Amino acid sequence: MNFTPKILCKLQVLEEILTIDIKPGWKKGTKLTFSEKGNEEPGIIPADIIFVVDEKPHPVYTRDGNNLVVKQEVSLLESLAGKTFELVTLDARNITIPVLEIIKPGHEVVVPNEGMPISKDPRKKGNLRIQIGVRYPTRFTEMQKHELRRILGVIS
Repeated sequence: MNFTPKILCKLQVLEEILTIDIKPGWKKGTKLTFSEKGNEEPGIIPADIIFVVDEKPHPVYTRDGNNLVVKQEVSLLESLAGKTFELVTLDARNITIPVLEIIKPGHEVVVPNEGMPISKDPRKKGNLRIQIGVRYPTRFTEMQKHELRRILGVIS
């Protein structure tokens, strides 16, 4: 009589919740590894589970390293007479940034410490960079041209 022993192996499905505590300032591509938390099989070491951080686009701000960039546009009059920008930060604060100097196309205003938190030291932040474009009128009447010349001192 031949006897072949049968080994019954009972596999269980176990679920485990892995919690990820996202730190302020983490950048796209940051990897989090949970060692040996992957599927298990008898005689095989479980694989690692690796999560990779991605960034969701924001409708107003874009990220540039630890800095935040926002694009704003001003009229020709505002570019000459000044403009105050009212912005809502990512952490829902309202900030006011007055720009009193003449704004040329491509002008940039840097607001220190209003960017992304620096992940290695969350008490520090990058900068907020406001990139300003100037919207020019498409035409002037002859009277407007005359007034502009007078105001700008071209004629007296």
